[in-house]
Parts: sequence; C-alpha cells; structure tokens
Amino acid sequence: MFKTLKEDLEFIQQHDPAARSKLEIILCYSGLHALYFHKIAHFLYKHKLFLLARLISCLTRFLTGIEIHPGAKIANKVLIDHGMGVVIGETSEIEEEVVIYQGVTLGGVSCEHSKRHPTIKKGVIIGSHAQILGNIIIGENSKIGAAAVVLHDVPKNSTVVGIPEKKTILREED
Repeated sequence: MFKTLKEDLEFIQQHDPAARSKLEIILCYSGLHALYFHKIAHFLYKHKLFLLARLISCLTRFLTGIEIHPGAKIANKVLIDHGMGVVIGETSEIEEEVVIYQGVTLGGVSCEHSKRHPTIKKGVIIGSHAQILGNIIIGENSKIGAAAVVLHDVPKNSTVVGIPEKKTILREED
C-alpha cells in the first residue's frame, strides 16, 4: 500500500505544478482522498457488501464532492484535480496515468445491466466539465477538451473537442 501511495504522490507532483509537497497532497487533495476511499468501497463491492460499499461512496461524495460508484475499476496513478462535481459510473474503467479535472462525468446512456460506462485508457487527460457517455473507449494518450460531450470511441493519441464531439480529431499520431 505504501508503494502505491508513493507512486500516486509522485504522479500528482509530476502533473500538478501547484503541489508543493507530498504532505500537502496527503492532507489537502480531495481527489486523492476520494480515490483511496474508493479502494475500500470497491473491495467491499467485489465481496458483495453492496450497501456498505455504497455508504462509503456516499460519505466520500459528501466529504469531497466527488462521486465514484464502488463498482468502477480505477488503476493507480490517477489524478482527480480540483475534483468537485466529478461523477464516475459503475462500469467505468480507468487505466493508470489518467488526469481528470473538475466537473467530469463518466456516465451511462442505458439502464441495461451490462457495461454501460466508458473505458479510459492509459495517459488520457480529460478537461473540465467534459461528459464522456456510454460504453465507449478513449484511446491511450488522448486529450478530451473542456466541456466536450463524447459519445463515440476516440482513437489513441487524439484530441477531441465540441458538443457533441462529432469525431472531431485535431491530432492523431500512430
């Protein structure tokens, strides 16, 4: 656990120039708090203690302003920066080295009991108030512009903007 925390702290320091020290991050970063409470809730969720997992999730939302469903799968080295209003749905999957800014929604567009939330691949940056909706994949090292509404898969190494994004790809490298 301490190795994971050390990696998370180093990742945050690399991606947030306002982070002055590891102690400041541990004490003051609500995104880090939300992710560590999520680890507990996710463990309980996997062990079918759904109510307890949801209670921890609700308490975390109250304390941090960040709502993460206990069923979401989130890797280490994820930064939720200025996280107020972030919502991460039940079947969302987030790989490592992802940066998420305030107001982002990783949401579903159906009520089916299946994979209905996005998969965010390694190295993605999601701008403030972006809405990524449905069972779609955001490719590695892509950037989602602020306030974008993304309804389709995004290829790796791409930048998308717009409402809706209409597959507007500003940069694509292979």
